Amino acid sequence: MSLVGIGVVGAAGWGSNVVRAFSNAKGSALRWVCDLNSDLLTKVASSYPGVRTTRSFDDLVADADVTGIAVAVDVPNHYKLARQALEAGRHVFVEKPLTLSVSEGAELCELAEKSGLTLMVGHLLLYHPALVRTKAYIDAGELGEVFYLSCERLNLGIVREKENAWWSLAPHDIAVALHLFGATPVSVSATGASYLQRDRGVEDVAFAALRFADGRMAHIHVSWLDPHKRRSLTVVGSKKMLTFDDTAPDEKVKIYDKGAVPRPGHTSYAEGVVIRSGDVISPAFSLREPLLAECEHFIDCVRTRRKPISDGAQGLAVVRILAAGAESIAKGGHPISIA
Repeated sequence: MSLVGIGVVGAAGWGSNVVRAFSNAKGSALRWVCDLNSDLLTKVASSYPGVRTTRSFDDLVADADVTGIAVAVDVPNHYKLARQALEAGRHVFVEKPLTLSVSEGAELCELAEKSGLTLMVGHLLLYHPALVRTKAYIDAGELGEVFYLSCERLNLGIVREKENAWWSLAPHDIAVALHLFGATPVSVSATGASYLQRDRGVEDVAFAALRFADGRMAHIHVSWLDPHKRRSLTVVGSKKMLTFDDTAPDEKVKIYDKGAVPRPGHTSYAEGVVIRSGDVISPAFSLREPLLAECEHFIDCVRTRRKPISDGAQGLAVVRILAAGAESIAKGGHPISIA
């Protein structure tokens, strides 16, 4: 089977990881890397012999051997480059978030659908082996009825000037909530505050509650102004509870055979709720690199025309929630409905 020719635009920061992953991905042939920084391109040429480099994005879309283009530049340029690639008939992988506005995201989704092209968003955590296992547990009913989930994404830095902590960090956890619940929320309520850049109004911390039509809830806490480095998820079900700690060196996932069972007809808490506590299990799973799995999933979807796990529609749903959350922050936490 022939290899899928890939061009990557953006070789700085996270983009360098995207370049590496597509160079190693099964079924992929990395053909071009585009960046405005000539020094970065010199390093790319040295590290990846045979891969062509350029400062012009037009070179990528003009090459008939390029089937898919990965967009790993700063977010304000996602829409422009993804649109140009789709209009040129290329399948597109774009880093999160898809765009900075709902209208632009919807336009990209419509263009990809009309053209029969794959549009995939880089919501990396959905390809993490721990999240794959968590999704399987939920879908199999191992946790019982899922009541709510809670996410924390905290650290001291990296402080950004052009986007707040909500837009920078929350896309990861919003995507996880939508994926695990298999639904989109009906409303979001969020609060945030600026401490380091009060003059710019760039929020360093945000708390958000996503409410779903069936009563489930997802709580998200993001901050780059916190003494702890946390990348954690808690899922609470009627039978069992699950935690995922991405910073843990091992035993990243733990399943707690714990629960609280209500007993109708009793007036006091002590009589009306039975607390159950059992074993704690940490399942073993593959530690395959999520980014490599994500890139290979894109290659497979291009070949088979399967719908990606993090397709354009899912990416657009995340943008809708981000936009609604930003509006809620501006309104002091007022709940915002999500169309």
